[in-house]
Amino acid sequence: MHNKKLWTPLAGIIRRALPASSRFSFYPSNSPIQSSAVFYSPSHLETPRDFANDSLTFLGNPNSFSRSFCLESAEKVDAANRCWACDAAAGTAPFLFCDSCRTIQPVDFSVDYFQIFGLERKYDIEVDSLEGKYKGWQKKLHPDLVHSKSEKERGFAAEQSARVIDAYHTLTKPLSRATYILRLEGIDVNEEETIFDPELLAEIMEIREAVEEARDSQVLNQIRSQMEEKLEELAKSFGKAFHSQKFDEAVACIRRMTYYQRVNEEILKKL
Repeated sequence: MHNKKLWTPLAGIIRRALPASSRFSFYPSNSPIQSSAVFYSPSHLETPRDFANDSLTFLGNPNSFSRSFCLESAEKVDAANRCWACDAAAGTAPFLFCDSCRTIQPVDFSVDYFQIFGLERKYDIEVDSLEGKYKGWQKKLHPDLVHSKSEKERGFAAEQSARVIDAYHTLTKPLSRATYILRLEGIDVNEEETIFDPELLAEIMEIREAVEEARDSQVLNQIRSQMEEKLEELAKSFGKAFHSQKFDEAVACIRRMTYYQRVNEEILKKL
């Protein structure tokens, strides 16, 4: 009996501690143990509680989080398309140079070499049109033009100018353009990898012997002309394979082009 007097149900303690309007039941509504002391307040009875929305309020509304994330992403994109010096919006793409305040912008590595020259990403391009665009960029980006500007902008000029130069040399040469456009597709070609093609290797050895034995520039230029023809044919084959997304064939073309290009480089050293 003594133990029974000391024991008090937990539910009773909580009921006495809470105001009547906040009390709740530990028992199902159809339980015979339910008593009048545990009824909800009239305001709760008149307006049913939406516990689903309550939990969202407590945890944070996922729609609100999504909107916040999208706004943050949009702000970052907007900042990337605005001049760091005058905050003017980008007038043209790619945004390498601000026409409003004539300030060079930081390098955006998401812009590929084709985009720098306003070209569609494809292998067959009008190479002759690149020179004019290249010179146009250098008139805006060359480091010598900003020697009196801030250190920050001089750094941007050096980076942008070097990238435009690399873009120009990469796209004007058939082999480097082929390697680059495959890299944009996620395919890295190891140009140093040996080709197991006995016929091609025998042909290359024969050509190199002819180059070594050549005694005048006329013979060397003839061999060089032959190499240029082979490179042109392989460039056409690569273009067709790339367009058809036959990437294994495209890689094979690059490796063959690499051998003929090296022969040309040996000839140029002797001329």
